[in-house]
Amino acid sequence: MDEKLSTAESEFSYQEDLELIVKIAQHAGNLALPYFHGDKQLNVQMKAGDSPVSAADYAVNAYLEEHLKAARPDYGWLSEETLDADKSVRLASKRTFIVDPIDGTRGFINGSKVWCVSVGIVEDGRPVVGVLVCPACDETYTAILGGGAELNGKTIKIEAELPEKSALIIGGARVFIDAMDAKTTDFYKRHPHVPSLAYRVAMVATGKMAATYIKPNAHDWDIAAADLILHEAGGVLLDAKGERFVLNQINPKKPVMIACHPKLAKDMLSIVAETPFG
Repeated sequence: MDEKLSTAESEFSYQEDLELIVKIAQHAGNLALPYFHGDKQLNVQMKAGDSPVSAADYAVNAYLEEHLKAARPDYGWLSEETLDADKSVRLASKRTFIVDPIDGTRGFINGSKVWCVSVGIVEDGRPVVGVLVCPACDETYTAILGGGAELNGKTIKIEAELPEKSALIIGGARVFIDAMDAKTTDFYKRHPHVPSLAYRVAMVATGKMAATYIKPNAHDWDIAAADLILHEAGGVLLDAKGERFVLNQINPKKPVMIACHPKLAKDMLSIVAETPFG
């Protein structure tokens, strides 16, 4: 074996990485629960762009960063709550952790159970391991590239055929939903707002939604784990051109996206193409 191979290339399988992430992310999720239940002060602040952050976000991020980096020192790191000062390190890494310590912070603050610890590993621009731990819902979603997706250890797979059109449930950005309203009749049911984007994508993977529109300015940390979970369950997460995303680039911000059953992609992309956002 070439002695120049990094630890990431030579020692750890995707399965080993998955097992590591699940253990650490579940513990991190438990750290967040006292904040969620009101036993610890949230100390909410507002970041740029009117986005809230709490003491729970910082505590979970610190735990994840300490323990994941200690276990995989050769891996890059990108997190919503860590300053991305030296991009060259993660861009040069064979594998990179992409993390949202609490996806759905606004809902978390308001008492919604729909929030999750999101940890993905990206290699060559694509997610290869993905974990969503949702402590308040007692759910853990996992996926390995080529190995399928699971919820609490049970395989999840999107049905090959769509349900009847009147039974389709679609969520996401209101401007696109309104455009569908104007274009179709008795075509779908609208899902109420889900504060966690990662969880919303996971709902598509489990069939609780057939699809969701995603407004622009989401980031890699919102989708790195959920993208793989959806992909391995048989769904797609695409940009407005109908293409998959390359992750771990210089700019982690993403444009309009759709997450859906493959047979809905064409119709949804036509709505996105015809509907300006903003």
